[in-house]
Amino acid sequence: MESFDVIVMGGGISGTMAAVAAAKSGAKTLIVESQGYLGGTLTANGVGPMMTFHAGEKQAIQGFTDELIERLKGIGKSPGHIFDTVGFTYSVTPFDAEAMKVELESMILENGGQILYHTMLAEVHTEDQRVTGITVCNKSGLSKLSAKVFIDGTGDGDLSVRAGAAFTKGRESDGATQPMTLKMKMINVDIPKVKAYIHAHPEDFPLYHGDTSIIEKAPRLSTAGFVSLFKKAKENGEISIPREDILFFETNTPGEVIMNTTRILGHDGTDAWSLSRAETEGRKQCRELERFMKKYVPGFENAIVESTGPAIGVRGSRQIIGLYTLTAKDILSQTKFEDTIAHSGYPIDIHSPDGEGTKHEKLEWGGMYSIPYRCLITPTLKNVIVIGRCLSATFEAQAAVRTTPTTGAIGHAGGVAAAQAALQNLDVQQVDVTRVQSELKKQGAYLEV
Repeated sequence: MESFDVIVMGGGISGTMAAVAAAKSGAKTLIVESQGYLGGTLTANGVGPMMTFHAGEKQAIQGFTDELIERLKGIGKSPGHIFDTVGFTYSVTPFDAEAMKVELESMILENGGQILYHTMLAEVHTEDQRVTGITVCNKSGLSKLSAKVFIDGTGDGDLSVRAGAAFTKGRESDGATQPMTLKMKMINVDIPKVKAYIHAHPEDFPLYHGDTSIIEKAPRLSTAGFVSLFKKAKENGEISIPREDILFFETNTPGEVIMNTTRILGHDGTDAWSLSRAETEGRKQCRELERFMKKYVPGFENAIVESTGPAIGVRGSRQIIGLYTLTAKDILSQTKFEDTIAHSGYPIDIHSPDGEGTKHEKLEWGGMYSIPYRCLITPTLKNVIVIGRCLSATFEAQAAVRTTPTTGAIGHAGGVAAAQAALQNLDVQQVDVTRVQSELKKQGAYLEV
């Protein structure tokens, strides 16, 4: 059985930042990922851009998550943090997904971490409220790994739940989760022609309130609207997607856009059969969307579908019940916590589990909320830290903290805490949070405590 100080299960943006931080802090670290690359939603699900690193003019998320963007900027693979021309939040951060895969690997390997790809969690072994080891499955068969501390970066709380952690799932009233989305990338889009349509039809873009000059404020276009065109296609029976508008974002590559428009309702991200059906429905909706864009939207006449997915994007599933549960009130009132380990300015953003509509609750301009360490640890598991979107939060609060810059910051903190627990032979509940905060600041994270 191979042994480590810290094992991170899941190589999404949160898990990767955790592995970088743990390794940087001196822990012998392994990250285990089911795909053949890191990045999670940003690379495996086609999500983009990252949004948002900011709270007004203040950059609330820095540290290793921002270092990733600086590395991409340095090689021309991201324009960096740019104005959000959708008009929803402060900034968006386009990037090249293939370059991101390389930079994420480099960040781990340069700090002495190890990577194990094409590997899934098969079994969790526990004793006295402690994970003693895990069985994983890959091309080599079944094998066992052990660590002093485990980090659950699976997104769905797979490791924690199998170890016995309590959890909730979805909306408190009925368990319904936010819809899934299969992203679609299209290339050869005539962006100037798209912009000309937006300027000529401001009524089709409600978020702009009649002022479309916003779309000229950034080097890449992000926009939501085309309401009348979408409505017409629905009336003609050409669109069955249960949503009211089109949302897309231009990537680092001019003329390449990510369509964030499909809406797959009533599926469970923790059930393989349900996920499989969702993938099929997502591809059906993507084909509808392709036909719609090419027929109805000026600038997309010669656009070509570059990819879907590769896998469906899941906004939420299980939420681990931690020592503290983050609430919408905490976010909207900007509650300050002594054990704060990350900040964010992204609003509550709930895609309706019931069909059309998206519910938003925003802070005042520049408002910034905090995430406490207690949301990352459970009352029972002595050597498990939970990071990413499955941390301890209500349905509404999770709809704010689930986006990639925020989960990257959460992962960074989880990695530092895991390293301190492992190297000092402490339970994760015994970690001195002031020392975690101090180390986070040394590693470049922004913390206002």
